[in-house]
Amino acid sequence: MPQTDIRLHCRQFPSAALSVVNGIYDKIQLLREHPRMGQRYAPVSDREVCEILYGHYRIPYLIVNDDRIEILGIFHSAMDIDRYLS
Repeated sequence: MPQTDIRLHCRQFPSAALSVVNGIYDKIQLLREHPRMGQRYAPVSDREVCEILYGHYRIPYLIVNDDRIEILGIFHSAMDIDRYLS
């Protein structure tokens, strides 16, 4: 979905957009207590990159150490995530 279509969709259905944003936020918050809950992202082998899923969204993250992770992005499943993470 092109970026302009996403913006139009959000304007037409603000409560649905807010629900998705809140769901993604809540899923990411689980990583505070369980940073290794996601599956390993195999194409990146030189760093500990994992990903969790929320609906049609993939959320890759880097495990820096036991106390710190970095969210690498939030991608719709239709996107070519390898293009951004490799």
